[in-house]
Amino acid sequence: MTKSKAASSAAKSKAVGQKSLHPTLGFGVPATSDPHHFKVIIPRSNTGRVQISEYLGMQATADEHAVIDRVLLDRPRWTAIRSEVQRAFNARLNGHGLKPSAWKVGDNPVDRLLGKELCVLAWAVEHMEIEKVPVAVRNWLALRPEERWWLFGMTAMSTGGINDSDKGWRLALRHALGDVAQSELLQPKARRQRAGDDSDRPTLDLFGNE
Repeated sequence: MTKSKAASSAAKSKAVGQKSLHPTLGFGVPATSDPHHFKVIIPRSNTGRVQISEYLGMQATADEHAVIDRVLLDRPRWTAIRSEVQRAFNARLNGHGLKPSAWKVGDNPVDRLLGKELCVLAWAVEHMEIEKVPVAVRNWLALRPEERWWLFGMTAMSTGGINDSDKGWRLALRHALGDVAQSELLQPKARRQRAGDDSDRPTLDLFGNE
């Protein structure tokens, strides 16, 4: 095979591979009509606060409940978590054959499961001392996705709104993720005893249907 034919074949293979990817927007949001997802809204101003909202899409029972504003982060705290969150999310997306993304000014769509995980971290750091935020990020990274989803569910039930900070599970998350010793309490006892053993880890449908 000549070099020109080989190059043409490689280009076609690459194109086929790209077409085989599920089309997505932002961080893994299916490019379908009105999917359940989150949106991270980053203002152009360097001092503007970053808002994270949940868009229920077809899951909404009524229009007035279609969007839930989850949290506002001041810029220094967002800046302290954005790079590690982007890296972790892109690693997950790559693992599922989905295209990676990057934070940008404006609206950033985020997959519904990744959005839940981001809320857990954002809720923890929203009023945390800035010097503790790196500790919170490390503890968040150490959690399994299933653990983050569970924490989101528990927090969202009673204190999951934009004005629900400093109470209940929101306050508990701040102390748990911001303190090295307390963060161990988030890990199930069996997991701490059998570190590194994933033989009984449940299989969940990442980026799948509801």
